[in-house]
Amino acid sequence: MKDVITGAWKMIGTAWVMDRRKTVLSIVLMIAGAAAAPALAAALAWMTNAVVAGDAGRATLFGLMVAFLSIATLTFGHFAHIAYFELSELAELDFDEQLIALSNGSPGIEHHERAEHADSLTVLQQESRQFRIGLEALLNSLGLGLAVVLTAILLAVVNPILLLLPLAAIPPLTLGRVAERIRDRAKTTTAEPTRVALNLFRLSTSARLAGELRVFGLADELRGRHQSLWRRATRGLWQAHLTATWVRAAGQVVFALAYVGAVLLVVRDAIAGQRAVGDVVLVIALAAQVNQQVTAAVTLLQDLQRMASAYRRLTELRAVVRAPDSLTTDMMPPDSLRQGIRLDDVAFTYPGTDHPVLRGVNLTLPAGSTVAIVGENGAGKTTLVKLLCGFYRPSHGQVSVDGVDLLRMPVDQWRERISAGFQDFIRYEFPLGRTVGVGDLPKIDSEPDIRDALDRAQGTDVLDHLADGLDTQLGKSYTDGAELSGGQWQKLALGRALMRSAPLLLVLDEPTSALDPQAEHALFERYAEQAGRVREATGAITLFVSHRFSTVRMADLIIVVADGRVVEAGDHATLAAGDGLYAELYAIQAKAYS
Repeated sequence: MKDVITGAWKMIGTAWVMDRRKTVLSIVLMIAGAAAAPALAAALAWMTNAVVAGDAGRATLFGLMVAFLSIATLTFGHFAHIAYFELSELAELDFDEQLIALSNGSPGIEHHERAEHADSLTVLQQESRQFRIGLEALLNSLGLGLAVVLTAILLAVVNPILLLLPLAAIPPLTLGRVAERIRDRAKTTTAEPTRVALNLFRLSTSARLAGELRVFGLADELRGRHQSLWRRATRGLWQAHLTATWVRAAGQVVFALAYVGAVLLVVRDAIAGQRAVGDVVLVIALAAQVNQQVTAAVTLLQDLQRMASAYRRLTELRAVVRAPDSLTTDMMPPDSLRQGIRLDDVAFTYPGTDHPVLRGVNLTLPAGSTVAIVGENGAGKTTLVKLLCGFYRPSHGQVSVDGVDLLRMPVDQWRERISAGFQDFIRYEFPLGRTVGVGDLPKIDSEPDIRDALDRAQGTDVLDHLADGLDTQLGKSYTDGAELSGGQWQKLALGRALMRSAPLLLVLDEPTSALDPQAEHALFERYAEQAGRVREATGAITLFVSHRFSTVRMADLIIVVADGRVVEAGDHATLAAGDGLYAELYAIQAKAYS
């Protein structure tokens, strides 16, 4: 119940922030409409007694009252709906914005890569669409509370024993909460297959992937896996729903028996002449309303519990993402590198796992150098990049910049001094200029800087066949924009990485996988030239990960990683002349290209 109260308070607080006038109007109309129902029952009883007594004047007066209360009961909720419908849309947008902020509110990316946190995000994305139902349930609950009080007073006037009738609502309410907890647990249990099934659906309906799906004949395979996962999720939800239905039905049976008993009690008194006919009408109407109130209370409680669970998940995820940082960030990144970046006895194990990905890494990246990292898949190359970018903290050891622990620097300030291009780059479906310009937000609309970045990324040819140049809308997911090839998208991603003209660290993690070897080689020659130009100004380090040794050999320092350890380090000539892993890999690739 605490979660429900907390969730309800947050919902009403959100609505208040969104629009105070609509919030007040909605609450007043919903409460007035709900209170009109028991008042209508009382007016019916009075009108009945007046008719039986032959008092035309009082019967007419109470008849007008019945008409007004009937209109209020039927229409006030509708007018409230008009007010809170827009309010709920604004609140849903606010909830979505909270999710976006939360998803991007952590210095690291652990909550994206751990399955349990990804499951929470999946459930939250689904529940965010239910805010209108939750807000409607909250407003109805406020009116229902007043209606229950008025109903109890009227029943007590007729016969104090009838006050036991609302108590009969306790079993269905309690069992309703039990049923909702059963459903909530099922949602959590089925979140993983639901998330995977949704991902398979996106893959199966993606225009970008349509060619590969057809070439390899994967449509039936993906459809089969999607159906299997969806059946698994549906089966779990259906079993929970069936169990919850029986639990709720048991509670409703208890109330039904109490309802019949209350009506029979008043009818007996009326036959004995102890009650007026209007009292029978009143109790029948109120008993029917109590039945509706109980049914509504169970339904509303389910909706409130659902939103309370969403807020609870949001709070729990926020606690994970924004855990208090006990470290003191009292140092700012240097204006230029003098010594470089050093890793001392660095080890790292991904949260939730026991196997270390990196162990005992001791390494120096000299200021002004061009550094290449090579190694087989899974060796730990990308993990090294993640540590240097501040996505994770070392499990052991220290990463230092010019002798200062990287953890002592505010991560946002450090990232303002680095730039990166990744193999899994984003295809921003913006106008082309902005797709590149987001790499340096202060210059997002600076055409000279955007063109310069594209030139350094050898991506100016992308503009050749686009009539609107930098203003060309890209992508077809949301509008009829221009679609590019994989290589063209990658060139734009590289241009984005080069928008910051003089970062302290430029990370290029397999950034040219969609380019041919000649284009990659020419591109890295440009990088080497640029690194030489900025070396004197900022001491910038260019760090790239690549499997192509024709590119790697241009680096000042080559780092060879295997099984989470640095097994070799040196320049190309030294390593190629040795008998280590680099010489072996280089010989294999050279033979393949010969």
